[in-house]
Amino acid sequence: MKPTTEVAHAANALSSWIIGVCTEVTKLSSDVASLLERNLVAKSKVTKVALLGLDELSREFLTKNTFAVGGGTFLAAEAVKKGGRALEWWSRKDSGAIGRLDFDLTPGSNRYYDYEKLPFFSTAASTGEQTLWGPYIDYLGFEEYILTFAAPFSVHGKFAGVAGCDIRIKDLEPLIMPNLLVIPGDAALINASNRVILGNSGMYLVGERIKSGSPDQHRLALDVPHLGLALIYTTQPQTS
Repeated sequence: MKPTTEVAHAANALSSWIIGVCTEVTKLSSDVASLLERNLVAKSKVTKVALLGLDELSREFLTKNTFAVGGGTFLAAEAVKKGGRALEWWSRKDSGAIGRLDFDLTPGSNRYYDYEKLPFFSTAASTGEQTLWGPYIDYLGFEEYILTFAAPFSVHGKFAGVAGCDIRIKDLEPLIMPNLLVIPGDAALINASNRVILGNSGMYLVGERIKSGSPDQHRLALDVPHLGLALIYTTQPQTS
């Protein structure tokens, strides 16, 4: 079925906005790689000294990109010298101030943050492509639904980590909901796992996994490389 004009316009607008986010994340990743290569010189492992300046990159990213609530860098454990700092992640407080967000990196602890096994990191490491993880409830950070965009980077030709950002669903809503509302029927932006990122009605709830098979439900892939995003919509009037 050929999408209606409203659906096509919504898909194009969503694709354009998300590509814009991906472009900013890719730039951050590139800037991080360049800084680490300059700081490391001939050293093979990332030291505390090599991290100097990463905080400024995160602050600049968050200052420019107000859609993001968090941003920074996660380093591969094998790229970090023993005793070094494995991540630099900064977040925007409710007051607007930007501060470091600390995680428990002690294996076996109750709140151990084993980030290398999480999709935003592991998929980027294995594919070399940008990733999107979520929506998920970030129990170790903001404790609400967020999306994490991440892009891998290499140092001296070897994978060294990812740089990226967190976007809260509640902050995403005013940015992309207008595009979904122009669609006459129920519609939602879904991720590669068929989970709802945001819907325009009670038909599609955040985080819900969508089952295919309904004759009234249609799907249109977004023109965004690697992320597997799609717009689903029905031909029936919106439900309340």
